[in-house]
Amino acid sequence: MKLCIHVRPRDGSKAVELRRVRPKVDKGDVALVYVSSPVKAMHGAFSIEKVIVAPLNELWGYVKGIAGITRKEFDAYYEGATVGVGIFINLSSLRELNTPMELNHLRRNWPRFQPPQSYRYLSSVVEQYTRVPSQLQRLIKSVASMEQS
Repeated sequence: MKLCIHVRPRDGSKAVELRRVRPKVDKGDVALVYVSSPVKAMHGAFSIEKVIVAPLNELWGYVKGIAGITRKEFDAYYEGATVGVGIFINLSSLRELNTPMELNHLRRNWPRFQPPQSYRYLSSVVEQYTRVPSQLQRLIKSVASMEQS
């Protein structure tokens, strides 16, 4: 399974993506990284190291210091939830595009591309819109081959 995941631009690095709902992905699946406003560009890809669904206090114990957010931001994001999801990035598989693909370029080269609100499964997108830019196809293959070796 391939996933296109939406991230907000932040300073610093992070090794986990947080979500309120667990996507149907597992270890070794590939995720493309789309950075939202004001950047609006596809930046790279990674393979998923693991996915954890846990009560919020337990999840915070796993992700503090590697999620790129404070406890206050974590609590605000998960307000009203009882469990959260951590999608851990296989950092050795992380690949960035030499030049991020801006939204207008993506839409010219990938008809009807829509940025994910949180995430979007690529299998359905690729089946529906077969003109995935070759640069992204190579990036996906590169990350996927890292996981297989």
